Amino acid sequence: MYGSQEENSVSVTDPTAGAGKTSGPGDGIRIAGARIHNLKDVSLTIPRNQITVFTGVSGSGKSSIVFDTVAVEAQRQLNSTFSWYIRNQLPKYERPQAEAIENLTTPVIVDQKPVGGNARSTVGTMTDVQPMIRALFARFGTTKDDGPSSLGVSAFSFNDPQGMCPDCDGLGQSIALDLDKMLDRSKSLDDGAVLFPEYKVGSPDWQIWAKSGRLDPAKPIAEYSAEELDTLLRGTGGKVTLKTKSTEFQTNYEGLADRFERLNLKRDLSALSDRKREVIERFVTDGVCPSCRGARLNAAALDVRIDGKNIADYSSMEVRDLTEVLAGVTEPAAAPLAKAARTALERIVSIGLGYLTLDRPTADLSGGEGQRLKMVRHLGSGLAGLTYIFDEPSIGLHPRDVGRLNDLLRALRDKGNTVLVVEHDPDVIEIADHIVDVGPGAGVHGGEIVFEGSFAKLRKAKTRTGEALRRGARVKEEVRPPTGELTVENADLHNLKQVSVAVPTGVLTAVTGVAGSGKSSLISGAFMEAHPDAVFVDQSAIAASSRSTPVSYLGLMDPLRKLFAKETGANASLFSFNSKGSCEECQGRGVIITELAFMDPVTTHCGVCEGRRFKPEVLEHQLRGKSIADVLELPADEAVEFFTEKALLPKLRALVDVGLGYLSLGQPLSSLSGGELQRIKLADQLHRTGTVYVLDEPTTGLHMSDVDTLLKLLDGLVEAGNTVVVIEHNLDVVQQADWIIDLGPDGGREGGEIVFTGTPKDLLAADSSLTGEYLRRHLKAQAG
Repeated sequence: MYGSQEENSVSVTDPTAGAGKTSGPGDGIRIAGARIHNLKDVSLTIPRNQITVFTGVSGSGKSSIVFDTVAVEAQRQLNSTFSWYIRNQLPKYERPQAEAIENLTTPVIVDQKPVGGNARSTVGTMTDVQPMIRALFARFGTTKDDGPSSLGVSAFSFNDPQGMCPDCDGLGQSIALDLDKMLDRSKSLDDGAVLFPEYKVGSPDWQIWAKSGRLDPAKPIAEYSAEELDTLLRGTGGKVTLKTKSTEFQTNYEGLADRFERLNLKRDLSALSDRKREVIERFVTDGVCPSCRGARLNAAALDVRIDGKNIADYSSMEVRDLTEVLAGVTEPAAAPLAKAARTALERIVSIGLGYLTLDRPTADLSGGEGQRLKMVRHLGSGLAGLTYIFDEPSIGLHPRDVGRLNDLLRALRDKGNTVLVVEHDPDVIEIADHIVDVGPGAGVHGGEIVFEGSFAKLRKAKTRTGEALRRGARVKEEVRPPTGELTVENADLHNLKQVSVAVPTGVLTAVTGVAGSGKSSLISGAFMEAHPDAVFVDQSAIAASSRSTPVSYLGLMDPLRKLFAKETGANASLFSFNSKGSCEECQGRGVIITELAFMDPVTTHCGVCEGRRFKPEVLEHQLRGKSIADVLELPADEAVEFFTEKALLPKLRALVDVGLGYLSLGQPLSSLSGGELQRIKLADQLHRTGTVYVLDEPTTGLHMSDVDTLLKLLDGLVEAGNTVVVIEHNLDVVQQADWIIDLGPDGGREGGEIVFTGTPKDLLAADSSLTGEYLRRHLKAQAG
């Protein structure tokens, strides 16, 4: 169907391969016999100092080549150049399964992993712009009486005791104990008046107050005098003897409120476990710190100003506005520092993130925003000869902003670097100097190189990517009529400007707009708050370990074990690799990981179970000729043919419906991409009726040919009586929606408005919509 690799390939020295500097096969990164995951002895040469884009359907093996082979080996070899002491502090990488990986250079990996960071991490700290702003205020700021600042740089840091607000410890948020939630005032201490679980009757904490001799533990709290209540909440001094089952000891008396705040609130709640944090949050109220009003800094730092603005004013401005303000700093001594900060900010603007502010917490960033901010850190580097590796950098980007991304990729190449990109977006693929198409299919049907060459020749190639590039585009002519509407009234979350909108029911609605226009604020924020019964499937990570699998996530492992137990008469726990059935040698992992002190770890298949995780005797028990290990090795599209049981079949079919038929039932979730994980979450929610589904960029990680499969799934949900709302940039999805809600006109303060509502056909005629403009361009390009 796809032809041979020779039929689809061209030499990397082919002059049509791209505009970048060409290089012969001997000059590139050479891979021979790569076999990790589904790769089938892949051998290829990646040209240096060029942009090479890796394409192919989801699960074809692109990431296995780029990340699990090239990136891992480059990091491993780089780390091996350091001393043993330093190497022991670095992550350890196992040698990839390949005969040879040669001619590597220092890697810079810009992936989709969430930026994360705790409550003290902001856009300013992540991009290293904030330290420059601090230095500017420390050296050139003045106080209210026009005196020069006498504060050091640290005094302008909310992460330093010299600068942080003393009341919120530099977090900008005031989290306070809510006594109405903490105390049942109708009860006494003996009756359980303190409702916080850790302070239950008889606990050591409870004894501090009930056994102190200062308070009557049988007296209802409501009858306490003002002095007694203050002793309970804020009292200090003296010793209390506490008793446990095994010991007796003394501790200082500490009031309930003081103790709760010291142990639970005067710390970063994000560092706690989810369960602990959820318990604490039931007993507190939070809001902006009244002392610093969210600025995070103390009064001395906020008193220092440059041209009437303090450092908090600088940090709360949109980056594009702050760039202009810094351009006005012309004092000869201060100008160089202001220029350096401005240059860094202009890079943020250049990648379409000018709507961000320096005080924006990194935990609030989308995956696409985080990835582009990681790029900013490298754009100012003077280093050359590096290998930059990107994982779908177009994610989260409106078509308008993809052009900016392409300019950045070219700039990295033109500085003398090698750029490797895993990508599905045709506009990014088109700028490649060299393209490697992986396939022909996914999973066991992939793992081969089916094309190498230029974009022009890829369009003619007999591969799924080539076929997808050749297909025409069309706008939906006949749309489904809505059955009703779900409204949002006067939404003002983040940059939304009192937005009111009606989302039609019984149809497919696409919510569009450039990055920062307010799509997520409107739908995942205001809409979900107004309609909490809607099923929301976003891109947040699944807490997945090497023992988590598609069937365990979908809740099918228990019925599967019971099915085997019923068929064979054995105990159900025998069919779990986490319980009685696990191989004793590898503890049900299927592999043996050997740590070799300072050397890289070595992972080998378990010789006892041959990587199948179960004891040999477990595999003797079979269901219709297959053992539990055989079943877990089945791809989903084969599993739906094998099983007839109602307890299993609907969700197995759902895996196939969301385009994951190639996944084996027992494949570790930790090995899946972000797009695959999102579709597993969607599979878990399918086959309902009368439900409102809200999907956040469901085309993430999808090949062009797989978008058709997704559209069939979404149409099927609507035809079954559901309402589907997608936040989406992919124009193939937008043009096939029934209704479009477009936000803008731009991002940040220039967004937050509804600029268009209507059908895709109407959008083509909308002059005020950037989405409409790029949809017109898309159709013209496809027609050409």
